[in-house]
Amino acid sequence: MAATRSSEFGDLVQIKKQLISIVAQCKERGLVHSVKWASELAFSLDPLPLNEIPPAPELTEEDARDLDALCLAKSYFDLKEYDRAAYFLRGCRSQKAYFLYMYSRYLSGEKKKDDETVDSLGPLEKGQVRNEALRELRVELSKKHSAGELDGFSLYLYGVVLRKLDLLKEAVEIFVAATHALPLHWGSWLELCNLITNIEMLKSLSLPDCWVRDFFMAHMYTELQMIKEALQKYQSLMEAGFAKSTYIISQIAVAYHNIRDIDQALYLFNELREQDPFRIENMDTFSNLLYVRSMKPELSYLAHNLVEIDKYRVETCCVIGNYYSLRSQHEKAALYFQRALKLNPRCLGAWTLMGHEYMEMKNTSAAIQAYRHAIEVNKRDYRAWYGLGQTYEILKMPFYSLYYYRKAHQLRPNDSRMLVALGECYEKLSQQVEAKKCYWRAYSVGDVERMALLKLAKLHEQLNESDDAAQCYIIYIQDIFSCGEQLEHAEVSTALRYLGQYYFKNKLYDEASLCAQRCCDYNDAREEGKALLRQISAVREQGEPSSTDLTLPCVFNPLPNNTTPVRRVSPLDLSSVTP
Repeated sequence: MAATRSSEFGDLVQIKKQLISIVAQCKERGLVHSVKWASELAFSLDPLPLNEIPPAPELTEEDARDLDALCLAKSYFDLKEYDRAAYFLRGCRSQKAYFLYMYSRYLSGEKKKDDETVDSLGPLEKGQVRNEALRELRVELSKKHSAGELDGFSLYLYGVVLRKLDLLKEAVEIFVAATHALPLHWGSWLELCNLITNIEMLKSLSLPDCWVRDFFMAHMYTELQMIKEALQKYQSLMEAGFAKSTYIISQIAVAYHNIRDIDQALYLFNELREQDPFRIENMDTFSNLLYVRSMKPELSYLAHNLVEIDKYRVETCCVIGNYYSLRSQHEKAALYFQRALKLNPRCLGAWTLMGHEYMEMKNTSAAIQAYRHAIEVNKRDYRAWYGLGQTYEILKMPFYSLYYYRKAHQLRPNDSRMLVALGECYEKLSQQVEAKKCYWRAYSVGDVERMALLKLAKLHEQLNESDDAAQCYIIYIQDIFSCGEQLEHAEVSTALRYLGQYYFKNKLYDEASLCAQRCCDYNDAREEGKALLRQISAVREQGEPSSTDLTLPCVFNPLPNNTTPVRRVSPLDLSSVTP
């Protein structure tokens, strides 16, 4: 449990008390998402005996004076009558009443903004409409902040207002102050998560030394694609006593989804569905996994199930969108992603998925717009950067593609797909040395699509570097065969054809004969295989000896246990190079 400070988790009873207390405080202020997070966490811990349950906090003079107005206003607030709630709180002095007064005005502005967004306005433009109340709220909160009169909750609201006004640097400072003032309020931590762009920025922040910080760090590692660290953090949190937490199980499932460990992620999501069958959060991520695996019946069942629970949730719309996309009904899929964005214009997944659908429909300008919106919502979304790269590739603009693929690669340095895409861009721009580096690195980090070596070999072939090309084809074929994959793998015949000719030119007739015989297993290479066998027979009849200088291993030699091919030589010394 080295990753988690054990002393902080030594007293789970104390943590449970703190959670019960913060649930009550957030409930009084209408902060429903923080209530849910803390309640789920509290539920995963053992119940407290009656004598350990924390008493309600004592009321101050100001609280007592504002009590009637607060009760009345809260009843209006719960019914979403925000202006009415604010009206009855306008003269109140207590911290609680002041927060609810300002929060009601903020939510009233948000509601009006959504109402003013006429239905005809598509989701691509929806982000342009502003909450008119923000500037006034900022001025008032700023004065209170300067006078040191804001508590943890009001600091959180101030931070939200600043973020909405795109004053991101100031927002970060305020959210950090909010976590110090009230470390147990998850909302402040979560807002901070959305503003941190890289690990350096994370390390530079001075955060409170509280057990909630471990949850924040684990969440942040997941967001920054530092999945190994995230999984270690979550594992230590489970060992510390939160093993039953559905929140942690869902976060671990999302982490496995991010590193494409699909089996493990699917297993955890199915486990989550058993424990919490009416859960909707993260089900869009679950549907992405079912989509990747083409599990149509399961995806259909999930979509129907979520529609029964709540069809007006963003996640439900995304799941249905994925279902239609899997059925190649791309117009319908895009329609559901648009619905998701009408419900929440800041839904990252919906923007990215909508971009993919527009790509499928060959509507590149709409795809570019959707991906750009995704990046506005979250600059860390590698899928949107990668999507932009693909779109500009279709538009035959490789310089643009290169820029976006590099951004995607920076976010996912060990994702072979980004490296292969980069290599292809460099090739189009005639930067062969860079392309070679990318392909070799893609192979070194674990080539998901098994294309990197093939592309590297073909590049060597074009550059007449026959030894290097042969080396790559050999490793490619050995890898394909060692994985027990179907020999119908698209390009095996290409590799065999090249190696047959290569061995023949180098007078290695036995090896050439082996390759030629294997070529006969493939329709597209059969004739060439037979022709090569005839050439070899003719040469042997003339009594020409085979060369004994075998500088390359035979392509069909078995691989050693560690799957490192015999005499693996990189075309360049690329071990330390990152493009």
